[in-house]
Amino acid sequence: MRTKTKYFLISLVILMQVSCSEWLDLQPPGGLVRDEFWKTKEDVEAVVMAAYESFASLDRMLFVFGEARADLVEGDFNQPWNEQLLMENNIYPDNSICSWANFYKVINYCNEVILNAPKVREIDNTFTDFQMYSLMSEAYFLRSLSYFYLVRLYRDVPLVLEPSESDDTDFYLPKSTESEVLNQIVTDLETNRVYAPSGGFPTIAENKGRASKAAYDALLADIELWRFNYERVLSHIRNIEQNIEIVMMPSARWFEMFYPGNSLESIFEFQFDGNRNQNNGTYGLTQRFSYQYDPSQKSLEMFAFEFASELVRGEDASIKKYGDDDYIIWKYVGMAPDGQTTRTGAEQFSANWIVYRLADVMLMKAEALSQLERYNEALFILNDIRERANVSAVSLANTRVAFEDAILNERSLELAYEGKRWFDLLRMGRRNNFARKDKLIEVIVSNVPSTQKRILAAKLTNPLGWYLPIYDTEIERNRNLVQNPYYDF
Repeated sequence: MRTKTKYFLISLVILMQVSCSEWLDLQPPGGLVRDEFWKTKEDVEAVVMAAYESFASLDRMLFVFGEARADLVEGDFNQPWNEQLLMENNIYPDNSICSWANFYKVINYCNEVILNAPKVREIDNTFTDFQMYSLMSEAYFLRSLSYFYLVRLYRDVPLVLEPSESDDTDFYLPKSTESEVLNQIVTDLETNRVYAPSGGFPTIAENKGRASKAAYDALLADIELWRFNYERVLSHIRNIEQNIEIVMMPSARWFEMFYPGNSLESIFEFQFDGNRNQNNGTYGLTQRFSYQYDPSQKSLEMFAFEFASELVRGEDASIKKYGDDDYIIWKYVGMAPDGQTTRTGAEQFSANWIVYRLADVMLMKAEALSQLERYNEALFILNDIRERANVSAVSLANTRVAFEDAILNERSLELAYEGKRWFDLLRMGRRNNFARKDKLIEVIVSNVPSTQKRILAAKLTNPLGWYLPIYDTEIERNRNLVQNPYYDF
């Protein structure tokens, strides 16, 4: 786990002068040394941008972690072996997919900014308090988002709040509990939200690609939903609902969220621009000839013309059929919801990774309302999302389980392949002292060979098996780390 000095040295070769119009156009000029750094506000902004760029580069893993163990995708013959093992829950600590190093790389960039921005403020008279706190708020957001992914993937993780500035720094930290990590990031977010930008950047890419107050609110709502603090979920979402610049896309424009991206519905998304060599990983995962990830049978039953009534979100929008048993995921490949117009040239690598959008947040609200037994309000939101998709309204029994199932289903339809499904299912499995863990286990074992289903289902009655092991390299490096007992053979 140790965050090495090399992570900071990388930041020293990031472009020091980042203009507003090219805020993610990072090109290394070379020749910088540490003593020359942390002198100007441009240095601070450069490391913030490096944190964004580093997090964005994880988009492939955000897809894999959010989808592979769930039920909306299946692996094809070209699926990497380590990801196939993850999908089949044949996971061991020597699998490199279990490495958390890239998340801690982002965290270290953020820690550098949080530590050094106030020092730069003391020596750069052009660096205002407003600018300093705004950039630090972006660092707090990205650090908190990193930790939220980590606790959902590993549960207990080391809580590193200081940068690794030299190889002599002792960052062989033990794990902190999930509760301790979440308490820390909620405090950070609630303290620093006031400094987060409210928009007003010169480009739509900045307004949707930087950590705004609305992004803060969405992340806080997501964390509180994970912690089952439903009233607090509603409180954070009210802030988003008051933002008149964030609105639901009409059904005829639903696909614009994916091409060209940065839609009116978007709250926060990682930006990619193939023309600047800022390439996403999702096109390569899902285009026809990648043969890595395909829609699952469940996806076909949700979206394919022969099974489903979905039009706005269905075949030619979320998925595309080329022939019998030949389907691909379309969201990151197409330029229109027509199943015909594919991305070409640099556009192939320019699909943004959406972290939060309004439909996602409103379905969070419906889930919180239903768990508070405010069923009529929850049903109104659920059917509003369905109306936008041009599908019929539903009627539900006024029970938490009925609403939980309906909302999970709606989230799978609306947010398919956006890295949400596994975490949604995991949240369900954890709720009410694991009351419905059998349903989660049923989904998990759907991906494994039939000969292993019964054995794996029995093993996964232990919820620790729902989380990843600590990569064995980290255990060897850090004597204070204790392996997830599920994998401690």
